[in-house]
Amino acid sequence: MQTVIQVITTGRGSLRNKIMSDPQLEKKFKLVPTEHQRPGRPHGWAKIHSAREAHGVINLEWHSRTGVLICRVVTKSGNKPNSIIGDFIDYLLARHQSRILAIHIMRR
Repeated sequence: MQTVIQVITTGRGSLRNKIMSDPQLEKKFKLVPTEHQRPGRPHGWAKIHSAREAHGVINLEWHSRTGVLICRVVTKSGNKPNSIIGDFIDYLLARHQSRILAIHIMRR
């Protein structure tokens, strides 16, 4: 199953970069950044795993022209994405609330 979270932001700079460089991401919110932008990819991207028992991974893709962060939540083997999505939304609202205009969650 795949869930897409669209985060519409204001302000300058990449929200993906701010998320990936935030020391609170792992310490307080138990989300572990594992991969970061490979050469040859068109948009800035990163991967986040949960350090808890939440199953799945979140792939982050930043679109600088529109100020939109696209987050694809991928789970396998029938696992539900609710735990990792909850942890990630909790993090976004706790650490970046002033930049966020809207958060849309869509199932695919």
